[in-house]
Amino acid sequence: MGFLANPIMIPLAAFAMVVAIVAIVNLVKMREKELAAHQELRLREMEHERKMKEMEIEKTKLELERAKLSKVT
Repeated sequence: MGFLANPIMIPLAAFAMVVAIVAIVNLVKMREKELAAHQELRLREMEHERKMKEMEIEKTKLELERAKLSKVT
């Protein structure tokens, strides 16, 4: 008769297995959400960098126009 002969061990083991499966599924879902959040953050960061570069280009264009106008007058 061993460890599994105890009548409580089989239901307890089944319950522990269900708990382990639910925990693993929840960890996987949480990891997927975390990765999605990181991806969204990276996309926002890249969009911000693009906008900043566009603004810098526009600023440079305006400065060149001002320089040309000040040379003309």
